[in-house]
Amino acid sequence: MTEAGGLTKLQMYIGGEWVAPSGGDYIESVNPFTAQPWALVPRGNAQDADRAILAADEAFRNGPWGRMHASDRGAIIHRLGALIEKHADELAEIEVRDNGRLLAEMRHQIAYVAKWYYYYAGLADKIEGTVHPCDKPALSYSKHEPLGVCVGIVPWNAPLLLFSLKAAPALAAGNTIVMKPAETTSATALKLMELVEAAGFPPGVVNVVTGYGKEVGEPLATHPKTRHIGFTGSTATGAHLGMLAARDIKRVSLELGGKSPNIVFADADLDNAVRGVVGGIFGATGQTCIAGSRLLVQREVHDEFVEKLAAFTKAARVGDPCNPATQIGPMANQMQYQRVLDYIEVARNEGAKLALGGKHPEIEECATGYFIEPTIFTGVTNNMRIAREEVFGPVLSTIVFDDAEEAIAIANDSEFGLAAGVWTSDMRLALKMSDRLEAGSVWINTYRDISYTTPFGGYKKSGLGRENGVEGIREYLQTKAVWISTAKEIANPFVIG
Repeated sequence: MTEAGGLTKLQMYIGGEWVAPSGGDYIESVNPFTAQPWALVPRGNAQDADRAILAADEAFRNGPWGRMHASDRGAIIHRLGALIEKHADELAEIEVRDNGRLLAEMRHQIAYVAKWYYYYAGLADKIEGTVHPCDKPALSYSKHEPLGVCVGIVPWNAPLLLFSLKAAPALAAGNTIVMKPAETTSATALKLMELVEAAGFPPGVVNVVTGYGKEVGEPLATHPKTRHIGFTGSTATGAHLGMLAARDIKRVSLELGGKSPNIVFADADLDNAVRGVVGGIFGATGQTCIAGSRLLVQREVHDEFVEKLAAFTKAARVGDPCNPATQIGPMANQMQYQRVLDYIEVARNEGAKLALGGKHPEIEECATGYFIEPTIFTGVTNNMRIAREEVFGPVLSTIVFDDAEEAIAIANDSEFGLAAGVWTSDMRLALKMSDRLEAGSVWINTYRDISYTTPFGGYKKSGLGRENGVEGIREYLQTKAVWISTAKEIANPFVIG
């Protein structure tokens, strides 16, 4: 990192070297709290993408990484986790400047990110094959091998966490990686490369190229030496990357959009449900793919619950994300700020009733930043745009239901299927809901919990593949079957089987 005109000037990391963008151009990274630039991010291009892929391919085919025993690879990955844990506060401060998330939350989250590296470091030497009960005169067994060069493309809402969900299992599987963070939030990924060097990764095993999707992301995805594309982001972009990958029959893992229902039954602990609903939609200022943006409330407790919810939310402190007392920070960038305000206007025009928020807060310290008050709409029907499209902001749509069957029908009436929440004291009902809801994750009396041990991914247009847990590493492996004949001779060479 260097200074240029008062801004921190960053470099890309390719083949174990810090490099400037080949075109010489940079992108301003803007602090969402001040709406002022603080860093210059390299604006890479196809030439930079090619250089990174070739470096990763060379490291995979001819470097020490592929010849290294899995236990030794695991030790290096574990060291990276320890370094992340040691530098969590520094990484958190950078992330807050980049995307406006709460400092208290980022300190906790980045310290927790280290556990992904610990988990997959331990899994690296436990990828076992199988000996098959073959019906032929042969020893038949299978083994799991890495794919090669894997590309990870991650968004701006949780840059280092989402980077690690892809990098840790890909590396543990024995692959090399090229990561492209969002152009507006690249600083932590580049800072992480200092820790990658310190952990002892061979050159070319981990690379970071920054820039815009069209200029860098697509060249990475379409490069003939890329074997896997891992993407987190919008459904539209994921579909586009999926089509690009299909041309060369590349593997993809896509974690995409959501419009997740958070369902509150009349028998629930309403105070606890309020806290869960608030965390589900206003945590991270609503900028999470699993945001519980559709609140389904049983009719008999609807008014009481909304009143409790509005009172609790109204008391939340909006302001400087570095202040430990702040509970809701700014939107991550100007484009998303305007997008959310536009959706609020759409909801009003559709006839939804504004119960809380809906505008930039009238708070002095929020005057220049990309702030939007936590917003609650009531009177929403499931055919409104506000209930069907992903807003990705602090906007909650409240829908009334009468019984479990209606709740299930409303919840599943969506093109998305990433997550769902259920609040009830009836465990039979909870299990029924978990069986019937079309979602990759279902939380009962909690919301937004994730773990490195537990598979995560979506149904329907919310994605393909799974991250986390043992299933997460399988996305980065391919299976080879080996046959060793025990027959004395081939009986008939013209007959197979």
